[in-house]
Amino acid sequence: MIFWRKKKSTEQDSAEEDALLHPEGEAALEPIEETPTVQDAEEVVHAVEEALETPIEDIEEVPVPEAVEEMPEIASEEDEHEEEDTEEQQGGWFSRLSSGLSKSSQKIGQGIGDLITKKKLDHETLEALEEILITADLGPELAMRLVSMLEQDRFDKEVSDEEVKEYLAEKIAEILKPCAAQFEMKKPEKGPRVILVCGVNGVGKTTTIGKLAHQMHFKAGKTVALGAGDTFRAAAVEQLQIWAERTGSAFVSKDLGSDAAAVAYESYQKALDENADLLMIDTAGRLHNKQNLMAELEKIIRVLKKHDDKLPHEVLLVLDSTTGQNAITQVETFKQLVNVTGLIVTKLDGSAKGGVVVALAEKFGLPVYAVGVGEKVEDLQPFKPEEYAKALVGLDA
Repeated sequence: MIFWRKKKSTEQDSAEEDALLHPEGEAALEPIEETPTVQDAEEVVHAVEEALETPIEDIEEVPVPEAVEEMPEIASEEDEHEEEDTEEQQGGWFSRLSSGLSKSSQKIGQGIGDLITKKKLDHETLEALEEILITADLGPELAMRLVSMLEQDRFDKEVSDEEVKEYLAEKIAEILKPCAAQFEMKKPEKGPRVILVCGVNGVGKTTTIGKLAHQMHFKAGKTVALGAGDTFRAAAVEQLQIWAERTGSAFVSKDLGSDAAAVAYESYQKALDENADLLMIDTAGRLHNKQNLMAELEKIIRVLKKHDDKLPHEVLLVLDSTTGQNAITQVETFKQLVNVTGLIVTKLDGSAKGGVVVALAEKFGLPVYAVGVGEKVEDLQPFKPEEYAKALVGLDA
């Protein structure tokens, strides 16, 4: 196996992938300031000499903290019930959805509130409203169409900001409704239900698989198997293994750089042996190397079909909402590589670009199975168009 890469190629790949996840125009992250050193060189030398002179038995034992895993905390079943009770008291999923979409809803809702103050709807106001919708990543064409419909219904009439929000929420919900679909968990007659999970590196693909496994096992009572098909990232394999251990899922992985198709084949066999209801297979997301990724995905599917011609039953594409309109490019690219059957949109809590879900629904009409608004397991929930539309424009449930 070869693990080296030419420096120039690595820098080019990294730059292209960064451009995909963070398109031009987004504000750059502020540089981290260096923390000033507390001790100067002489103090450090003195401290070292003093430590060397101290007898070992006089040194107080300091407990070593356990390594911290960079992944959401998974609660026990008892904790889950307590959290669910708390959710009901605090308004449940809609409350979390509204909170997660707060950056987007502030942009749209507050923008509408500042723009419309019980006056007649004129061309200047409509143009400003169109700009607000575009900045929330609904896209120019959809923003223009929504404003055009509002103009036909309410032009030169007195309107309030709440009326405009309700109108937009209704029209947005109409666009989203055809894309609302329930995630199919029914086990087929032969073997497990097989789901291939795709997405660019960094979108939260592996974490999404873990959350789905947790929910399907503890809430739906399904037995799950996980395949670590992203054989190019050690972190992805390790993270998926932790999820497998915590959800009692069968787990298959191979050495770094191994053939992902071999992982997929063995994962299915393992799921078959364990009589699992569901098998989810992680995949690589090296979109900068499109030709190799296409060949890899094609081989995975070809190998799975050796088990059953209907495999995989689903191909899910995970998208990071913070990439905004660039998510559309990702869908177009992956649709060229594989038959995408559904979407999951993550990181809506960290984005002011929640409108991209509407743009995706408008352009592709693919099922949106779930949206994520936080790091907790319960922050990944089935997609509900009416709730999403209301939360997006800043309306209450």
